[in-house]
Amino acid sequence: MTATTIGAALLARPQSVTLGQAFWVWLRIALLSFGGPAGQIAVMHRILVDEKRWIGEHRFLHALNYCMLLPGPEAQQLATYIGWLMHRTKGGIVAGVLFILPGAIAIMALSWIYVLYGRVGIVSALFFGLKAAVLAVVLQAVVRIGSRALKSVAARALAALAFAMIFFAGVPFPLIVLGAGMIGWWSGRMGSTAFAGNGHGGTKGAVVADADTLLGEELPAHARPTWRETGRTALVWLALWLLPVAALLISLGPDHVFSRIATFFSVMATVTFGGAYAVLAYVAQGAVQDYGWLNAKEMLDGLGMAETTPGPLIMVLQFVGFLGAFRDSGQLSPLLAGTLGGLLGTWVTFTPCFLWIFLGAPFIERLRGNAAVAGALSAITAAVVGVVLNLAVWFALHTLFRATVAVRAGPVRFDAPVLASIDPWSVVLAAGAMVAVFVLRANVIVTLLATAAAGVALHVLGAIG
Repeated sequence: MTATTIGAALLARPQSVTLGQAFWVWLRIALLSFGGPAGQIAVMHRILVDEKRWIGEHRFLHALNYCMLLPGPEAQQLATYIGWLMHRTKGGIVAGVLFILPGAIAIMALSWIYVLYGRVGIVSALFFGLKAAVLAVVLQAVVRIGSRALKSVAARALAALAFAMIFFAGVPFPLIVLGAGMIGWWSGRMGSTAFAGNGHGGTKGAVVADADTLLGEELPAHARPTWRETGRTALVWLALWLLPVAALLISLGPDHVFSRIATFFSVMATVTFGGAYAVLAYVAQGAVQDYGWLNAKEMLDGLGMAETTPGPLIMVLQFVGFLGAFRDSGQLSPLLAGTLGGLLGTWVTFTPCFLWIFLGAPFIERLRGNAAVAGALSAITAAVVGVVLNLAVWFALHTLFRATVAVRAGPVRFDAPVLASIDPWSVVLAAGAMVAVFVLRANVIVTLLATAAAGVALHVLGAIG
């Protein structure tokens, strides 16, 4: 490196950023975080790596691959991880909470509108249009993640295997993630590069070196916690998460709707791997089929809300908790019960995310450069592509067709569409959304708003109810 290059790097590298200054950057990221985890991670990469140069490319991808390993929303966990790297626990809380807050407020407002006016024809038509575009958005996520994660034949084969296992055999997410991680770990340990370099937060331009950023290459002091500090962290965040759940179970009993919301989403927070899109398939199965809190069409309405508001897509869980409590309000008014149910679902969904980061990030930071760990994390990212494709198929079945039939043949089990039940207007709107997203490269929010407007127009013309 020449003296001129060294001088330019030193001038470009930020010297310091206070937590107060970081607050406004994290708020900006939260308000711009539309379009699902792929888009949200791209926003973070553009601002934190390319623009602010707070963190380098390789360190960003190392953190992302760890967050892909965790249950829950990887974009929110990535924000928490980087906030923790920069400003310790306070920084992680600020980054993680701000990433959630705008979406939580927006989804709560939309949930009220939905239950008060959702059966009004024009509102139903609006959500009819949104659901058609959701399919295109999820398929776009498959393509965007896959284009960065499936760089080798081995990665593509692993993604295909993950899809087949979950769609045709109903293999649980945790087993798929565990198996993918073991394959990647063994591959990296053997010196193979089959899963090297995966991740979906990369950039096509020049790579920002870790050494030329605010964080640099060094391991921060707070990434070397004592066992006492680690134990204190675990106790505090476990208490914040589980004490409210225990209090509800003891005071209301296990069959009360609030207890069920608390326990269901707490279990979900520990076993749903693969990011927001993968989580939604599990939640749809439990909330729709097992508890009957809402139906498949309402689940798609909720995802449409989450797609058109800032923050993680997993905020749709607030809508699920809202409807569950709204419809089983007991002595409370339905709106109050729904509001409390939505907030409870949000609390038990996101509190564990902080636990995973504050406990695991120090150890993951110390493993940067470990080939076996990098292989395991990257293989999991590849398997997630298959999981998200499964969700896209699920959405297609419930968007384009009015009925499905269960197919069972030995270990093979899946839902197939009833072809006679195809909804022609849904097909037209979904096809239009796909043209907009894949051919015209239209913005996701613009596409969603356009299909929503088309749904309203079809209602006004009498084409749909």
